[in-house]
Amino acid sequence: MRRYNAIIVDDEINLQRTLEILISQNCPEINIIGKAISAEAGRELLKNNQVDVIFLDISMPGENGFDFVASIQKEQYAIIFVTAYEEYALKAIKANAIDYLLKPVNPEELSNAVKKVVFSLKLRNSKKELQAVYSESLNNFILQMQKNDEAISRITVDEKFGFRVVELDAIRFIEADGNYTIFHLSNLEKIVSSKSLGEYGKIVDSDKFFRIHRSTIINLDYLKGFSSYQGNYVILDNDTKLTISRRRYSEFREVVSTRAKSVDS
Repeated sequence: MRRYNAIIVDDEINLQRTLEILISQNCPEINIIGKAISAEAGRELLKNNQVDVIFLDISMPGENGFDFVASIQKEQYAIIFVTAYEEYALKAIKANAIDYLLKPVNPEELSNAVKKVVFSLKLRNSKKELQAVYSESLNNFILQMQKNDEAISRITVDEKFGFRVVELDAIRFIEADGNYTIFHLSNLEKIVSSKSLGEYGKIVDSDKFFRIHRSTIINLDYLKGFSSYQGNYVILDNDTKLTISRRRYSEFREVVSTRAKSVDS
């Protein structure tokens, strides 16, 4: 089994040591080669060592974790953000190709996060074009975090052989297909993701998205009309018809009543 070199960047020495012990006990694929108490010291470790994975504290005095990421060639590494603060936007985390651990670190969550970043690293090393996508996703995450609680505008969609950053405005509708999710984009392109519709539903919960059925979420900006004649359904701008469940119909009518695009036939 290949071992991946990793560093820990955290200003709290006791937490550094605790994380190192947990990694040694639960992540045989990881070899900790150094620890840093500041962003500057972290950059020195990267400069003088071959590093694959970075365990990075978000809240540090002076330069925080985001400043550190902005100062390095982030696409070369797999980064796992570590923080004591849950309010650091789990929604933004889930909207991007980001791995994240809460302090105190749970061994099982640590093991799962490491497995994910190792897989991602292998994928990015085999498909170099994904390096740029990973970097874009990290930039998107940092931007969303800096905006605090503002609405998500872009998400990273997991595909079979990688991931892609997608503008929410470009999504016409999202539908479940068994354990998979299909994104239907405004240019008629489709993206198939291995994540469930429920996971994406928690991310795209802005005013413009509405779940019309347990298997379908639509972008109301693409709504052309809806009808209750011979069944409840919506009509999108490209004339796609999608079923509205009976239990969602009343709420749907209420939501679209304030939107000029509603046309009840």
